Amino acid sequence: MSQKESHLLLPVDSAWLALERPENPMTITVMLRVEGLTEARFQEFLQIYWLAWARFRFMPVRRAPAWWWEEDPVFSLHHHLEVVHGEFDPQALQDWVSARLNQPLPDYRPLWKFWLLPDTDGGAALLLRMHHCYADGLSLLGIFERLCPPSPQQAPVLYGAPEQADMGRWGRAANAWLRELAASETPELEVAQEGGIPGNGGTAGRNALERATWKSLKLVNELSQFLVEPEDTASSLKRSLLGRRQCRWSPPVSLERFRYIARVTGVTINDVLLSCVASAVRKRLVADDTDMDEAVLHAAVPVDIRSRLPEDVKPEPGTLGNYFGTVFVPLPVDGESSLERLFRIKHETRKLKKSWQPGLSWALTGSASLIPEAWRQPVADLFYRKASAVVSNVPGTRDERYLAGCRILEQMFWVPQAGDIGLGVSIVSYAGQVQFGVVADEAVLAHPERFLDDCLQELDLFPS
Repeated sequence: MSQKESHLLLPVDSAWLALERPENPMTITVMLRVEGLTEARFQEFLQIYWLAWARFRFMPVRRAPAWWWEEDPVFSLHHHLEVVHGEFDPQALQDWVSARLNQPLPDYRPLWKFWLLPDTDGGAALLLRMHHCYADGLSLLGIFERLCPPSPQQAPVLYGAPEQADMGRWGRAANAWLRELAASETPELEVAQEGGIPGNGGTAGRNALERATWKSLKLVNELSQFLVEPEDTASSLKRSLLGRRQCRWSPPVSLERFRYIARVTGVTINDVLLSCVASAVRKRLVADDTDMDEAVLHAAVPVDIRSRLPEDVKPEPGTLGNYFGTVFVPLPVDGESSLERLFRIKHETRKLKKSWQPGLSWALTGSASLIPEAWRQPVADLFYRKASAVVSNVPGTRDERYLAGCRILEQMFWVPQAGDIGLGVSIVSYAGQVQFGVVADEAVLAHPERFLDDCLQELDLFPS
């Protein structure tokens, strides 16, 4: 393959290849339940619409010192779609999906694959596994949103993108951030030096210097706080991973139930979701006889940073890639009541929303592929020893959608867990319903369905 047919991976995408570990693959899993979806319909959908994104024909190839997108010279759709016939009841389906999570994707092809189970109870099941280097969860759901219209008679009107890498835009982004850090005060100084009112030039200069100094100190302070955040308490959630994962998902719960709790308590829906996770984690620690007064646990929560990026590097809608940072939310596992845990989470999330932690973590993660291999593990440890779980909340569409003319009944996804984190909790809303999903290494949670039950039982303790 010639150089002209290759494209450099952006650092924030290749980072997920650099952080890959055999026992913790960096793979996103998405499952849709689609009413009446057949093999013929879905093959046509993939050929016309899905493959309009050129990246899906490319695979990441390591050519020192960087990773490159290279088009698969023998690309064939049948390498990336497997149809599995046979009836699956809910338990059998959950076991089958868990088995797929433990099945590696071949590295000599593009790192994604669909499975279609047309005969399952409750509608056809469609499973996608894709390496994180292709896209984050919001990017993927954004693609499905564009490809799955709100009417069975409506075809997608906007889809597809060529594969290209404009590395210069990241240099422009760095310059933009430097200008922001310096408070962009140069024009005021020039006016003062070119005959402005005497005395004002000095004041403007001092104000500019003060603002630039304040922003520099804030950056140092934010980075220092991030680095000195205590590591999580040793617990059963921090055991050495076995590399065997199980996943489970809950029945749908009305989104209005979460909205009502958030409204009467003055918090956000995301606060309610995190408090459910905190309660389930607490029950696990209590069962393990953990000293709750001394317990320190965090959830690594992905945060979309697209709106925070400079305009010249902000991705267009439908763009593949990774545009999220991570905040480490302290879980109030020592809280005795549901409302105490909820209000403490509200306090912590408000504080983190105003911080620069998402941008800092995005930048530090992006550096993983740029630093020597011997340093990568310490950088990964810097992040992921500070959390015992990954908790990701992705809002889907408010209305029902149709894939290849077939109604989507449910949406679910499972997040990968970097480093030595063995527990991932995903929450997705779709068409007025919410579902929890759990994926866990067997060393951390042998029975993830119990963890799910604990998350849902917490809802019953709030006002209804």
